[in-house]
Amino acid sequence: MIFVCNCNKMFYGERKYLVGGVSMNILVINCGSSSLKYQLIDMDNENVLAKGLAERIGIENPRIKHKASGKDEVIIEKPMPDHKVALELVINALVDKEHGCIESMNEINAVGHRVVHGGEKFTESVLITDEVMKGLNDCVDLAPLHNPPNIMGIEACKEIMPNVPMVAVFDTAFHQTMPADSYLYALPYELYEKYGVRRYGFHGTSHKYVSQRTAEILNKDIKDLKIITCHLGNGASIAAIKDGKCLDTSMGFTPLEGLVMGTRVGDMDPAIIPFIMEKEKLNPNEMSNLLNKESGVLGISGVSSDFRDVEDEMAKGNERAKLALYMFNNRVIKYIGAYAAMMNGVDAIVFTAGLGENSAEAREEICKYLTYLGVEIDHELNKVRGKERIISTENSKVKVLIVPTNEELMIARDTKALI
Repeated sequence: MIFVCNCNKMFYGERKYLVGGVSMNILVINCGSSSLKYQLIDMDNENVLAKGLAERIGIENPRIKHKASGKDEVIIEKPMPDHKVALELVINALVDKEHGCIESMNEINAVGHRVVHGGEKFTESVLITDEVMKGLNDCVDLAPLHNPPNIMGIEACKEIMPNVPMVAVFDTAFHQTMPADSYLYALPYELYEKYGVRRYGFHGTSHKYVSQRTAEILNKDIKDLKIITCHLGNGASIAAIKDGKCLDTSMGFTPLEGLVMGTRVGDMDPAIIPFIMEKEKLNPNEMSNLLNKESGVLGISGVSSDFRDVEDEMAKGNERAKLALYMFNNRVIKYIGAYAAMMNGVDAIVFTAGLGENSAEAREEICKYLTYLGVEIDHELNKVRGKERIISTENSKVKVLIVPTNEELMIARDTKALI
């Protein structure tokens, strides 16, 4: 189904301003280079009114998958040459009489934008101003693949909704509480001063949400807890969180460091890079592509970067698939052990994201090597996919939980708090 945008009526009508008793609807936007993921959330009850994905922006066969609460999903097929047109179509879908969830764009009270990298300029979410936009552009060197599309999404929203307050929520912000001995590399200090070369960490919005939700589930003050959050998916990271603050995290200057991931190599001897470049006659871009897109679980298994495919192949007896999964689990186990030592103990270990939430096998295999911490898994409780649950036994000294991540809700909460 195709929606047609009546821009005059939709974009320039009278705006409903926030007053006591009027609901607050926040649009959460997550822009990629050719995609735009969105959710509209009613912050009175934190219900998702609608969500969807505009994909293949600027390339052939673009479409939007859109679903309003209580209604069937629809596919919108219409040219999307850029993010502005994609956003117009998204808003049109939200106000459509049959498949929408609001009567007009005036019911969108604020927009929260996911921004991957805030560098050291942004240690928390911020209301977007001209000065903030300059700061975002200054951070492009740190995330040349991610920040430009994030900025494009903000600029498109500002053009379409110039009077709507907007907030930038950074993947890196939660990790800015790390002490210097965690975030610095043992390079000449001048390189940090000149270029900002340091550990930044990513998936911060997810780690923040999951740790806060864990404290709520355990009915504890987060300031009294030592938590290790395991965001395990195609991109994966682990964080050590003490007193509600991040002490360390596995991703570094870029999302390449840390765990073995779907296509990323993770930790390795940096001397391997010039060695392979010389042997394979690779330039820097080709080497970066190898490390980021051809390595990890895909590179070892030769099967796929999708853990489900690799698990299926392992079940069929594929030894390389088995090796890839064992390498992934081994790296997770190492980081959990290191972070438990760093915090001098751990109260809760939390699994989240695609693999963490859905693979009972991965959770079981990882926790099998954590008995020295007093971890004891309830095998029946662990047989679940994508549900919030404590999966450790009553006798387990460390609580083990599944907490489905909700980055969009975290972004919406930060947006609400700032406006």
